[in-house]
Formats: sequence, C-alpha cells, structure tokens
Amino acid sequence: MTTRAKLTVYSALATALASLCLLPLLTTRSWLTFSLLVIAVLAAAGAGLRRSPLFRWSVPIAQLLVLLLLLLIGFGGGFVPGPTTMRHLSNTFSDGVYDIGQYAMPAPPTAGLRLILVSSVGLIAIVVDTLAVTYRRAALAGLPLLALYSVGNGLAKDRGSWIWFALAALGYLVLLFAEGQDRATRWGKVFRGPQGVGGATSVSPGGRQVGVLALAVALLLPVLIPQVGAGLLGSGSGGSSSGSGNGTGGGTASSLDPMVSLEAAITKPNDTVLFTYSMDSAQADQTYLRTGSLDQFDGTSWKLSSTTVNDLPTNLPNPEGLRDSMVPRIESDFRVGDKLGGKSWLPMPYPASSVQVPNRSEWKLDPLTRTVVPVGDNAIRDLNYHVTSYDLRPTANELRTAALPPQDIRDRYTALPDGLPPVVAEQAKAITADAHNDYDRATALVRYFTSPQFTYDTSISGGTGNDAIAVFLRDRKGFCVHFASSMAAMARTLKIPARVAVGFTPGDTKGGGVYSVSGKMYHAWPELYFSGYGWLRFEPTPSRGVAPKYTETSSTPTTAPTAAPTTAAPTAGATPTPSASKACGGKQQQLGDCGGQTKTVTHTADESWLPSWQLLVTLAAVLLVIVLLLVPMLWRGALRRRRLGGGGRRRPGGDGPAELTDAQVLAAWQELVDSAWDLGLPPDESRTPRATARRISDASRLDPDTAAATGRVALATERALYAPSGQVTTAPLTADVRAVQQVLRANAGRGRRLRALLLPPSSVQLWWRASDAVRAGRAALGARAERVSAAVLGPVRRAFTRRPKP
Repeated sequence: MTTRAKLTVYSALATALASLCLLPLLTTRSWLTFSLLVIAVLAAAGAGLRRSPLFRWSVPIAQLLVLLLLLLIGFGGGFVPGPTTMRHLSNTFSDGVYDIGQYAMPAPPTAGLRLILVSSVGLIAIVVDTLAVTYRRAALAGLPLLALYSVGNGLAKDRGSWIWFALAALGYLVLLFAEGQDRATRWGKVFRGPQGVGGATSVSPGGRQVGVLALAVALLLPVLIPQVGAGLLGSGSGGSSSGSGNGTGGGTASSLDPMVSLEAAITKPNDTVLFTYSMDSAQADQTYLRTGSLDQFDGTSWKLSSTTVNDLPTNLPNPEGLRDSMVPRIESDFRVGDKLGGKSWLPMPYPASSVQVPNRSEWKLDPLTRTVVPVGDNAIRDLNYHVTSYDLRPTANELRTAALPPQDIRDRYTALPDGLPPVVAEQAKAITADAHNDYDRATALVRYFTSPQFTYDTSISGGTGNDAIAVFLRDRKGFCVHFASSMAAMARTLKIPARVAVGFTPGDTKGGGVYSVSGKMYHAWPELYFSGYGWLRFEPTPSRGVAPKYTETSSTPTTAPTAAPTTAAPTAGATPTPSASKACGGKQQQLGDCGGQTKTVTHTADESWLPSWQLLVTLAAVLLVIVLLLVPMLWRGALRRRRLGGGGRRRPGGDGPAELTDAQVLAAWQELVDSAWDLGLPPDESRTPRATARRISDASRLDPDTAAATGRVALATERALYAPSGQVTTAPLTADVRAVQQVLRANAGRGRRLRALLLPPSSVQLWWRASDAVRAGRAALGARAERVSAAVLGPVRRAFTRRPKP
C-alpha cells in the first residue's frame, strides 16, 4: 500500500473514531451506519481524484458534490439534484434545526437530526482528508477532529465519556504516525538513498512512546486536577430553565417541547425502570404521576403557555379552582435512578401541596400549571424526594352540579385556534347531544373514545395539530397523545375548560407498597376544570391507564353518537387533503399536520433509511457465502490467463513464431491437463506426457486435428523436461491448448461444463497449496522454536551436565 493510500485510510479512520462522540445525541445509532458509509465513499472518491490530473483544490470541491449526492440519496428522496429533491433536502434540514431547540438529549432520530449529524460528519471527513492527504498537513487535521469532538461532547454533556476522547485521540495519533513515517522516508531518500538515514524508514519507537504517553496524560490529568468552578464563563444555570433569587424570583421556562418528546417515548416503549415510589393511599394503584400540563393550543400542537417560573417553595400555592383545601393528604416518596432524562419534569400526584427535594435551588415552579421544572441538566438523576398531595375524591353528582367556571378560566382554557376543522365541533355536539351539563358531556366524550370504534395503535404518525385531529377522528386509530389532544379540543368547542396533561400511568407493584415506573408507562390525558375541585383528569384512551372513580357511575344517561356522524363529518371541507405547498413543511410534516400527504413521511421519519442490523448481517453472510463459492471459479480463471497469457520471445530480426521458455511450455501442458480434469478426466501422474495425450484423445474422442494439437503440446513438454538445455520451442502451444479446450467442452455434457465453470475439480490444488503453506509455516515455526530453545536452554543444560574435574 502506498503512503498516500495509508494516509487516506488513516484519515477516514480518525474521522470515524471522532464521530463516535455523537452517539449519545440520539436514542438510536442507525445514523452512524450511514455516516461510516459516507466517510468511506468520500475517502475513496478523494483517492481516485488524486490519481487524476486535476488541481489539488478541485479534489475537495468534487468531494463536496459527492457528499451532496449521498445526502440526496439518503434524505432528499432522489438521485439527481433538482428543484424537488433540493427543496425536500432543505425542508428536512430546516426541520432538524427546529428539532435541536425542541428535544432534550438523547433526542429521537428524526430525519432532520440525522441529516445534520451525517452532513456534519461528512464535512469533517472532507476537511480532514484535504488537510492530511491532499495537502499533507496531518497536524492541522486535528483541528476539525477537535471541533467534532468538542461539539459532540458539549451537546452530550453528562452522557459524554472519556472513551470518546480516547478513541478520537487514538485516531489522530495514528494519522500523525503515518504522516511522520512518510516524512521520515522521503527525507531519508533525498540524502541517504532508499533506506533513509541510518537505514531507518519509519518513526522511531521513541516517537510512538511519546504519542501514547501524551494520550495517557490527557486522559489521566483531568482526574488528578481538582475541579474548579465555572468562573466568569459559567452561566450558573442552564438546561430547562434559568434564573435565581429569593422568594418568587422569576426565570425563563424551557423551550423543550414535551409533547414531541412524549410521542417519541410512547412509540418506542421499553421496560427500563425509570423510578420507584411508595404512597400511603389505598388508591396508589390508580394514581397518575403527572409531570406537567400543556394549556395552550395554537393549531399546531399543545404547548406550555407560561414563560416564567418562580423559585420552588416548600409549600405550593393552593390549587387553581379547589374550594376546600382541608381535604386529606397523600404522602409519597420517590426514588429516581439514572435512566430518566436529565431535563425531565418532576413526576408527582396532582395536585401537590408541598415538595421536598434535597437541593431546592435546582428546581423551579410554573405557578400556572403547577409544573416543577429542573434548572440543571442532571437535577433529576439519582434524586430522592417527598411529595404531599391532595386526595381529591369527588362524586359524579357533585361534578354534575358544579357551578360554571369563572369567566377568566373559560376565556383562557376554551380558546381555539383559527383553522380548526369543523368536524371537531360537529362531532363534539353530536356526541353530547343528550347531555345537559359539563360532566355528562365529558363522560360522553370518554365513552365515545373508549368504544370499539377506536383502536389503540402506536404505529400511527404523531402530531396534535388541527389536521392531525381530523385525521384521527376519520381513521379512529392512534395512541394516547391523539386521544388526549382530540378530547381536549372537543371539550373546548363545548366551552369546557380543558388542557392536556403528560406524565405516567400508575406503576407496577413490587410488593410492600412499592411501585416501579418504566418507559412503557409514559402517557398523556386530558384535564377538565370543574369549579370547587379544579383540574380533574379523564381517561379517553382505550386499553390504557385507569379510569377515575368519578367517571365510572353516572345517574343521568347520555347518548353517544352512532357511526353516522363520523361518516358524514369528514366532508370535503373538513378532511385534510394532501398539499404540496410550501406552507406544509418543516415541523408540520414532522408532527403529521399535513394530512394524508405527509402521513407516510412522518411515519418513517424516525426510521433509518438503512435496513435493520439483522438484515444487514444476513446480507453480509449471504455475500460471504457467494464469495466463497466464487473463489474456485475466480482462481481457476486467473490461473488460466496467467498460463496462456505469455506469447514468448520473438526471434531477433525476424517475424517468425515466438520462442517459448521451458516454464511457458510446462505451464501450457499443465493447463491442458487441468482442463481435461475439470471436464471429467482426472490426471494420472504415472503416465508420460505422450501417454497422457493419447489417453485424453481416446477418452474425449478428439478429432485428428485436435489430437495432433494435443500431441504437439505433449512433445514440447517432453523436450522441455528431458532434452538438453538450449533447445528452442516455437510451436504455437497457446493456440493448440485453446483448440483442445474448445473441443473438450463441446464433447462434454452440460452438467460437466457447468461444474467446470463454477466448481472446477482442479481447484482442489488451491487447497493443497494452502495446506502445504500451513505445514511449511508450522515447520518453520517449529525450527525457530527449537533454535530459540537451544539458545536459551543450551547453556543451562551444559552447566548441569558438565562433569567436575577429579
């Protein structure tokens, strides 16, 4: 391998190792396969372009075009750059930029985020290849590698690891060693010939030791040096909120979109235990653990309207709408592990009256929705906290006779965006046609959604926008996010204050009053407001969660609609139609708010364009088997070309037949014997070449001309073997062998011809040669071991066997 080829391989390896630091950023690692493929293709493109008579500055430009083509194949939906594919790629990139501000790390593998990661790795690969290989400045290539590591480790924060630095540094050192070896070799050739100065053509062992020592110091030094504060550069807070002060000092709420993160967790459930808790309540197995609620619906999604948070007090303010605060309390103790997201809101029974956490300064309170949000990224990890909450147990009749909510509550929590499909209000009115109060209307909505007409299905595209609700009401398939957002929107059309809560369903009991909550318990549900009791949860999602007691019994019958309203409701004006306009792009496509057109796109947004690893392993195994099956055929073809490729030396000053060396004659004879073997006539080592030629002619029924050609090859072989040196062979043996092969194939059956092509019997010689090489290697190792043993143990034996002098 040439030096430039080695540098190409090592630069690609260094980029691949440095890109591993980006693994903690997404929940899956499928994007890395595409990134490694991009690195390999860009390295191969650079190697090929540098062999062409192009200017050096044109190589990275061509690599950029190759990267664009790869991105179009992976994310642009096409192979040829054009307005459509470039627009699709641009929209996907815009979605990724938007997702950066919406997701906590690790984020779900949306198409936009994967595009940003793959394109970033590709650009770094081009820069490293340009510096290290094209311009032979490997030391400068450490700057883009350091930038890649710094960005990845900075975004990963606590999920980062020294392992990523070690791998990135190792790749950089390997690249430096390769360039150092090249420089030492070229410097030695100038002054002292091909062996270099003193015969050295590579970096000395001392140089390698210095590099390894520097890497070890870089890894161990941060452990030994005491940690210091952030100083002037520290922000003092970060993560999901900021702000400080005493009393009710304000801060800024997080921009994290909890609904989008919840959708990713629900559609990819897991059994990993996130936290455990104990609760002194007989209804512990029916109590939801609420992390927060989303009170603003803007037509695209449900969001947290509050932008200001206060310091977390010991005793929380009285819950909104609760008339009697002297109700019984529930005491709960929570123990969080290290699997829950670093910026997760605090899970609590609702409504909580007090929260006791070890470090209160790391948490803030949104007083509007009673959401407790973290200040730092690691506030919730390994956290133990205590919550005291109200034990609200209203009855159906109490809620049925509840007074109307205050006007400010109705104005805020019944607001609806422009563009809400008419089907939402039409369905809500039809469902609650026979109800006469807000409670009966709410329970009618619950019964409608939990009826057999609806199916719980997590494979449906996410989204809570206007069109997504209409699609859900039309198809009647979805998961808790669809049910909760649709019921809340319907309740608002009926002037019932509503919002969407997020959190967890009750945990699984572990015995002894302890419950465990895993990733499969993420949930969303609607909260409706009733005067005197405040916000109460309802459960419209079928086969999920637990219905509250106050919705199980109703003394006033209500009538749920038949299928007719739903069938008639999605009219041409209400049903979302595909749109190719620019208005339907970006985040709307990701959330499923573009109707049928983007449904398929959003459904596959979280999936890698590559096959699963099981399929890749299967394909690799199949390809390996195919290659192994083709080895005999490929080896036999290469051997045939080598034996018959030489035409011999031309006579000086003449145009006659070429002179053949003895080696060429013997090669032609061996090819003739192997060709007959492949077609069913094994060789007989006891026969002379002339007898073998007669045997081939008789067994294969050769015609006279072909038999004569076989005889000429045999005669030339005997002359090469037995005649005195100096004899010259001028017969056209190559043409004779090819003529015999053609007749042998024509006289053989179809099966033998196919076997001779795909699995020629003479290819067993390849196994013989490998076996001989193994035996020779073992013999050489044995002889060397004996010499080493004699050199080491010989003096010892002689010392013990030496006889003392008399």
